[in-house]
Amino acid sequence: MILLQNARIASENSPTLLESDVLIAEGKIQDMGSKLAIPEGARVIDARGRILMPGMFDAHVHFRAPGFENKETITTGSEAAINGGVTGVVMMPNTRPALDSASAVDAVLENARHRARIPVYTSGCVTKNREGKELAEIEGMRELGVKMLTDDGDTTADPAVLLRAMQYATEFGMFFASHCEVPELAGPRALNEGVMSYRLGIKGSPACAEEIIIDRDIRLARAAGAHVHIQHVSSKLGMETIRWWKSRGDVKVTAEVAPHHLLFTDEHIGDYDTNYKMNPPLRTQADCDALLEGLKEGVFDLIATDHAPHTPFEKAQDFVSAPNGITGLDTALVSLYHHFVEPGKFDWDLVVKRYSAESRRLMGLPVAAIEVGQPADCLLFDTEAETTFTKDFMKSKSQNTPFIDQTLKGRVDMVILGTEVLLER
Repeated sequence: MILLQNARIASENSPTLLESDVLIAEGKIQDMGSKLAIPEGARVIDARGRILMPGMFDAHVHFRAPGFENKETITTGSEAAINGGVTGVVMMPNTRPALDSASAVDAVLENARHRARIPVYTSGCVTKNREGKELAEIEGMRELGVKMLTDDGDTTADPAVLLRAMQYATEFGMFFASHCEVPELAGPRALNEGVMSYRLGIKGSPACAEEIIIDRDIRLARAAGAHVHIQHVSSKLGMETIRWWKSRGDVKVTAEVAPHHLLFTDEHIGDYDTNYKMNPPLRTQADCDALLEGLKEGVFDLIATDHAPHTPFEKAQDFVSAPNGITGLDTALVSLYHHFVEPGKFDWDLVVKRYSAESRRLMGLPVAAIEVGQPADCLLFDTEAETTFTKDFMKSKSQNTPFIDQTLKGRVDMVILGTEVLLER
């Protein structure tokens, strides 16, 4: 039993923080109010000045299992999530073997039940082995609870195959998440085509390689009556394309933006720093500014990290050869506070709505909330403290992030899920 006194409570419904005591017992929020009586045997925590909010939920992570456990495991990935205040995740299926069948999905979910302290869900492939040719074993995956189908890491190249998948799986209440990229245009996938690519002497990936597929896949979803979710949008025109389709009202489209596409530009690459190499690539400041406006406006339904760990050896290669990806679970919430909430660019209600509530709604899950009678699923955040992202602090098996050894404002102090305190600084 825990009594949090004088906490400031953040919700998705209001930018105003409500100050209240919160009593947590038997895995639920039992009572809230001013100056609650202290029950016998309760542990009392003075949360004065700190913010209590629902646990975050990340609908786009790569835990690399099976097949690439040298980069990340379900255990290390889920511990990185807890470290960053995230209490649920959805894995992408670009593993080895790919998650394209009931047996592959069942093995991952069974692994997660034994090795993760938070709920771990998984998406399934649209096509066998993500090759874009034959439909994956969709029905078997659906029976195991898979909601999201994606060939993430690549686009489902053949639009006829994707349309057929949409027509089939929509009948079962499943939806499609699209990694949007024309590979023939994207080239080596190294960085954005523009001033920096010319300066560094590397062939760049133009934004239109992403934008063409954004429009294509939304059109396919409209034709099929399907729900399509656009992943990791990186460009201004991509955001504007989604906004236009949403304004029509005749297709169900949702979209996500990653913290790194809000925070960094291709200028940060500097002297070939591979920690800034990702796909889609970092683009321009104008793109960052537009994505931020899209997030505030609601064009983007959710924030998702696209947590993509790689080993130091891999990232130490030359810029073109190094793999794309950035880790994000350890760093996302603190970086969002430091760069956006603390400077007043948006408030906590946006963070809760876009990185907790809407992410769960996308997956058809109950939304976590700080309300009497709700299951305990929450975190305590100290806005006055700081976090230094050293290798010792990070729980991910890989630390391919620009935030390594940086100190940012804000700290996740405690994470509570059900009857367990998962994290306490």
